[in-house]
Amino acid sequence: MPEIVLTNITKSWPRAGGKKGERTVGVDNLNLTIKDRGFITLLGPSGCGKTTTLRMIAGLETPTSGKITIGGKVVFDSEKGINISPDKRNVGFLFQNYALWPHMTVYKNIAFGLENMKWKKEDIKARVTELLAMLKIDELGDRYPSELSGGQQQRVAIARTLAPKPSVLFMDEPLSNLDAKLRLEMRTELKRLHRDTESTFVYVTHDQLEAMTLATEVCLMEKGVLQQYDPPLEVYAKPNNLFVADFVGNPTMNFLRGQVISREGNKAQIKFDETLVEFEANDNFDLSEINEQVVLGVRPEFVVSGTSKGRKAEVIASLPSGMETTLKVKIDETILTSVVFGIVDYPVGEKITINFADNHIVLFDGVTTNRICDGKLAFVK
Repeated sequence: MPEIVLTNITKSWPRAGGKKGERTVGVDNLNLTIKDRGFITLLGPSGCGKTTTLRMIAGLETPTSGKITIGGKVVFDSEKGINISPDKRNVGFLFQNYALWPHMTVYKNIAFGLENMKWKKEDIKARVTELLAMLKIDELGDRYPSELSGGQQQRVAIARTLAPKPSVLFMDEPLSNLDAKLRLEMRTELKRLHRDTESTFVYVTHDQLEAMTLATEVCLMEKGVLQQYDPPLEVYAKPNNLFVADFVGNPTMNFLRGQVISREGNKAQIKFDETLVEFEANDNFDLSEINEQVVLGVRPEFVVSGTSKGRKAEVIASLPSGMETTLKVKIDETILTSVVFGIVDYPVGEKITINFADNHIVLFDGVTTNRICDGKLAFVK
């Protein structure tokens, strides 16, 4: 199975209506290594360059500059003039639109590509039978696409893509047409397929929950620039900057913009609005050189209520969903989002005590927006 390496990949176009020489940059000097048998999600808002990146690796789009290797083989090199066609890169592509042939049965849809590749009939039958079982659609072989549900059509499309045994499978928002329940089921199936096929999966999505639950590593992009490339829980717990912190997580992270009042070693007193807190960095991180303007990032699950110590806060909204309740609470002039786990509700206007839990509070530089370190946070009396 192949490792995919992108070296200084850039994609740009002449800017519409711009001056001569002005260009719009879709992907800007991207360096990325996708490990053998990895499940990588390309994540980011619309227009960030994730689909363009996917298409360049697959050979459906030509980079302006840079180099791409798949399994040690150079498939694109702008300096050497190498640009191998998609059909010779041994990759499969699963689009948002299933694009099944309506006049062909499920069996024929899966077998069609293998027939064009001149596979032997007995080999085609064995492969299609294997895929029907793998995708749990054994009983659908004789049906037509119009007789299938959306989830079943998606499984057929996946089976057709896997049929020629591609070493890399590219997927561009393949679950976006499914309802929420089916999406959850298909995520489970995709993770199973990744394990069973031992292929390298590269998956484009704008849904951060989808990226987090599926990936071995998340590649988060903004405006064509790589923001972070790490395992999902690393991206969640240790975001590189404010953009990453804000994009990943639902409900979103609380951001407390403040000013450093004093510093000593790995501790700093910070004031936001009228509230004074003390931040203690993990691992004896020296805070003496940080800028005065900082941002404290607090995930909602680390704003805990019902504690014996802390500050009084007023509940201004309570949104129970069964497994958990999302609270909006006001302390001084600051509104915080908190997540309380369990079947519980709070009346609006109730006064509760809140505090900060764990040592996963993130300190960002208020000027550069980059992450400085993690640590603990406590109210100062």
